[in-house]
Amino acid sequence: MKVLTRRAFTKSTLAGGAALALAPYSRVLGANDDIRVAVVGFKSQGSNHIKYFSRIPGVRVVALCDVDRAFIDREVKTIKEKNEHVDTYVDVRKLLEDKSIDAIITATPNHWHSLVTVWACQAGKDVYVEKPVSHNIWEGRKMVEAARKYNRIVQTGTQRRSDEGLAAAFEYIKQGNLGPILRARCYYYSQRGPIGKVDGPQPIPETVNYNLWTGPAPMAPLMRKNLHYDWHWQWPYGNGDLGNNGIHFIDTCRWALGYSHLAPRAIS
Repeated sequence: MKVLTRRAFTKSTLAGGAALALAPYSRVLGANDDIRVAVVGFKSQGSNHIKYFSRIPGVRVVALCDVDRAFIDREVKTIKEKNEHVDTYVDVRKLLEDKSIDAIITATPNHWHSLVTVWACQAGKDVYVEKPVSHNIWEGRKMVEAARKYNRIVQTGTQRRSDEGLAAAFEYIKQGNLGPILRARCYYYSQRGPIGKVDGPQPIPETVNYNLWTGPAPMAPLMRKNLHYDWHWQWPYGNGDLGNNGIHFIDTCRWALGYSHLAPRAIS
């Protein structure tokens, strides 16, 4: 298993489908089999996925993967308190070698979304990927190609689609009770601490494998106070707040206006 050393996103990997030396595999499920899932990345949203997927009958969270051992230890402690067991990994490539895992839920930083998804499809696993689906459009199209090539289910979603209050309000609009809707505007305010400025490279937490955290992005020193979350506002890793919170409200506006169509093109 090679350590990632090249930082430029490997186009030959995504274009040619040679990311891992894994033969396509898909476990055949019987009527009484649990769906075995693994969660990759769980600083915040991924932790919610662990909690909620564990509550679904017929679903078992059997493996966790994070480049920060502190988060692994945190989740393992919670799981042990329930007298349950979970396998743990720091390197997602090792996790994908486990043929007993049926699906991957990934909540990594954005720059890892497409690579984890393509690798998982190649390994015969279905995927739920956090929004935004990909770091850029090209990577997103490669994810679609991988899902179709390996016949896998790849899904994403925004949590407001599960809000019953919004669903009722938008049904009210759909029935024409407000007349024609010509424009939708959105303002978002959040009480969030400043990212701050630093005078030089910051220390990497001892519990973090920074090589794996950086992954397909260019290797660079940590130039922010908070390694986690504040990556949203640095382009090699995130998409600004448009790809963080803005995407929820864009989707909400489309939902309210009844827009469900995709761009007039197909990728095959």
